[in-house]
Amino acid sequence: MENTILQNQAIGQSTWIDFIQRSMLTTGKLGELVKQGITGLTSNPTIFEKAVSTTTDYDEALREFAGSDATATDIFEAIAVEDIQGAADILRTVYDHTGGRDGYASLEVAPALAHNTQSTLSEALRLHSLLHRPNVMIKVPATAAGIPAIRALIADGINVNITLIFAVDTYQQVIDAYISGLEDIVLAGKDPSRVASVASFFVSRIDTAVDAALRASGADTSLTGATAIANARAAYGLFQQSFTSERFAVLRAKGARPQRPLWASTSTKDPSLPDTLYVDQLIGVDTVNTMPPATLDATLDHGTSVETLSGTAALAAQHLEAIAAAGIDLHAVTAKLLSEGLDSFAKSFDDLLAGIDAKRGQLSQVT
Repeated sequence: MENTILQNQAIGQSTWIDFIQRSMLTTGKLGELVKQGITGLTSNPTIFEKAVSTTTDYDEALREFAGSDATATDIFEAIAVEDIQGAADILRTVYDHTGGRDGYASLEVAPALAHNTQSTLSEALRLHSLLHRPNVMIKVPATAAGIPAIRALIADGINVNITLIFAVDTYQQVIDAYISGLEDIVLAGKDPSRVASVASFFVSRIDTAVDAALRASGADTSLTGATAIANARAAYGLFQQSFTSERFAVLRAKGARPQRPLWASTSTKDPSLPDTLYVDQLIGVDTVNTMPPATLDATLDHGTSVETLSGTAALAAQHLEAIAAAGIDLHAVTAKLLSEGLDSFAKSFDDLLAGIDAKRGQLSQVT
């Protein structure tokens, strides 16, 4: 019998892994995951920070920089580029087999650039050139400065993973940037079928924030543990509407791909909730779920595989209306989550650089 993620794949949902460290590439672990049905990989500063600081995977690479004048940023870039290239090479068979639908590895631009359009654009182009693989995606946050950079990158044929999307209205801007970028490609007389994108919609953190506010206000507890799914389902409704529109139909006829919603932050933070909640309840056609290892293991062990997205937009809207009636300003919640997400990634990046410096110093003394 096929495992859960292969069953989800048959429904139309791809499963990616939200994790990277060098040993998963060198030991064949990622290759084994591909055999189980994993079709992509995502990374972020927090993932790299933990990989470098808590494992010995990078000690040999750091020793090579001992005594050099390379900065911690230089060293991280060398490590990250090598890892993402390695992951992309392992995933290349998936990319080729699916005609470019799947098989991507994602690397994020530096968090400090999130509010600077031109710097984000320049850095994304530079990283794409360094990675030099057709099946890589550059991650760009869905900030006010990031949106125009996304359009420009798509127009330039760069695969983009738009990250830190919490609000449905922000998602609308992301969709428009993607479609506008494709239209720019067509106007330039180029082929829109050669670019791919996913929109990473963050899930579990919304329940963490909303449920805390509901409990503090003494609101109906039946509303807890459901807002994140309702928000994602509303986003999926917008996805279906946008990519079946007449506007996109013109592009689809020229080979353009829909920008699939990708469910991120899918591990449950509340131990009272099922550990596969944000997988089981968000299964649908033309979607991706990127899972940390523990959530992937749980899904393979006891996840369910039933289409749970189509036709849910109206019910999702009812829940969001009930949340608003209970005094929860979801717009304010999602704006705060975006700010906190940017701060968290920036801190992880700073900690990563500090950890690289410290570990390089320790290893140089040993040698």
